[in-house]
Amino acid sequence: GIKPDSYFLSISANKNLISKKWLSKVSKILRSEQRKFKIVLSGGDTTKSTKLSITIVVLGSSKIKPILRRTCMLNDDIYVTGNIGDSYVGLKILQNKIKTTKKLKNYFIKKYFEPEIQIKLTTELLKFANSSIDISDGLIDDLEKMINRQKLSYKIFEKKIPISKNLNNYLKKNNLKKSNFISNGDDYQILFTAGVDKSRIIEKTSKSLGIKISKIGKIRRNNEKSS
Repeated sequence: GIKPDSYFLSISANKNLISKKWLSKVSKILRSEQRKFKIVLSGGDTTKSTKLSITIVVLGSSKIKPILRRTCMLNDDIYVTGNIGDSYVGLKILQNKIKTTKKLKNYFIKKYFEPEIQIKLTTELLKFANSSIDISDGLIDDLEKMINRQKLSYKIFEKKIPISKNLNNYLKKNNLKKSNFISNGDDYQILFTAGVDKSRIIEKTSKSLGIKISKIGKIRRNNEKSS
């Protein structure tokens, strides 16, 4: 539920690590991202180093109380935006651990380098979500974080976890299991929970914003976990 406003950028490097051409390219990309997400560069730092290090800190705000990670409720439905798994395949392609067609290669690598950030859903979440987290470490790992220290658990329906047509075709062609590709991180989709009475507004929001939102499970009592 937090809308990004500004960011701070710090770079540690030396002339042997970066060039004017590299700096120009990075600057161009950052300007593009600033326009896309309507944020501004507010400051930062540059220092000399024997290794390249880039640190970005993003600041945001909300006019009302934001949605926290650990505030889901018993019997909440579990939802996720977009598709899961494409970025992981892109990473494995870059590591030369997966080989596929040139078309699919370009698709998956783009998903890794340019994840689909659901920024349009930010303020809408405040209308229906009880808890929320972005998926950076992996679907299950981040779900575990979201219910951390609560006497609650969850049930996930693997068949309902959304994946792209490209990933589905890749799995079928290579006879691979979906379960091995849906909780590996870098998806940057939104994972959230909401009461059962919010299903209609969530469906309406999905259609109006053109954002895929899938119901994938249920918050249960502790020791009822299954997936």
